[in-house]
Amino acid sequence: MTMAKHSTELPSGWRPTELSEIAVINPTIDKASIPDTLEVSFVPMSGVQAGTGGIDVSQTRLFGEVRKGYTPFQEGDVLFAKITPCMENGKMAVVPELKSGVGFGSTEFHVLRPRQGISKNYLYYYVSSESFRREAEHNMSGAVGQRRVTTPYLTACDLPLPPQHEQHRIVAKIEELFSELDKGIESLKTAEAQLKVYRQALLKHAFEGKLSVQWRADNPDKLETADALLKSIQQKRAQRYQQQLADWETSGKQGSKPKAPKLLRLLAAEESAELPELPTGWAYTYLAEVGDLGRGKSKHRPRNDPRLFGGIYPFLQTGEVRAANRIIRKYSNTYNEFGLQQSKLWPTGTLCITIAANIAETAFLGFDACFPDSVVGFSAFKKVVLPEYVNFFIQGVRTRIEAYAPATAQKNINLETLENLVIPYCGLDAFDYTQLIRLVRGRT
Repeated sequence: MTMAKHSTELPSGWRPTELSEIAVINPTIDKASIPDTLEVSFVPMSGVQAGTGGIDVSQTRLFGEVRKGYTPFQEGDVLFAKITPCMENGKMAVVPELKSGVGFGSTEFHVLRPRQGISKNYLYYYVSSESFRREAEHNMSGAVGQRRVTTPYLTACDLPLPPQHEQHRIVAKIEELFSELDKGIESLKTAEAQLKVYRQALLKHAFEGKLSVQWRADNPDKLETADALLKSIQQKRAQRYQQQLADWETSGKQGSKPKAPKLLRLLAAEESAELPELPTGWAYTYLAEVGDLGRGKSKHRPRNDPRLFGGIYPFLQTGEVRAANRIIRKYSNTYNEFGLQQSKLWPTGTLCITIAANIAETAFLGFDACFPDSVVGFSAFKKVVLPEYVNFFIQGVRTRIEAYAPATAQKNINLETLENLVIPYCGLDAFDYTQLIRLVRGRT
């Protein structure tokens, strides 16, 4: 058996020892003296937090219910999870005040009771340290998934023992540093929350025209009326269709014939009246009027059929859209030719918008890829609007988009929700996109 050994010379006054010398391992209690009706504390494995030393002793049971089949402990003992992965994750804790002064818990706990002159907190910090747990992991016994730290191994583990007063100084310093670390983490969380608020406020101002006030003041001759702006969308869409039609005919009419664009839908007066007033040169339109929207496809059932996978075509899920930092560059699954036949390959640059589980998360494809119908693909009419503009707008109104999702266990919105999403629109010259991108990404 391999034991944890000291690799460095100990400081003056310290001495090497074994765990059994400084703690009683799995001590017993006199159960005969405890009435079955006594209320005692109960701690399941879930009652000990991983890696923090936190422990919940609020549960209670009658002694008669736990006298057999559970691990006994008392105040000041150190609980040490023996089974994988709880041990590796650091489920250890010092037992605080208990109901009736006694507690019972999972049989997957070892109990370490410090002997006289041993600080319970020093013992806890040592056995919960990453190095101690890593060594214990290498010496576990049992089958895969049920491996445990044995009592003989724990009993014979070496550890350095400082004098009692120095144990307390070490514990005090550790807790001081941990306190400073907790304050730092709290400050980071506060800063992160403040940045989110700032970011949302910035996006709100952007789409109310507040970031382009100076441009409008400097370029009054370039401002169009809202009607003229909407007419330009219709004209550019018509021009795009004519180009697509010409390309289709030049190719020998390969593939599907392009569809002529429908007349531009205009917002009803009552709908416009409920929206914030826009600056001169801006207009409201629907998202479907400035780009193509379509749901991903995965027609085959079951969707996890192994016959679909293992080819060269990247296949994405909503989680990969959410995890991306603006551009999706990683994928974990691929479709083969059979998978591609029942799906659709979306081109690089498509804006992916999730409509299930994680609502309205967005990211651009960094490669051609397939995705299921829980993701919508948006391709901007680039002579009408920049894809980045639409991306920022959706990020700015995520809460509003989520409001369309029914209150079910699995929140969903649909393609129609996005098609009818109202977006403030301005011409390509009337908005400082570079400034918005720089501000939102925090660049100077």
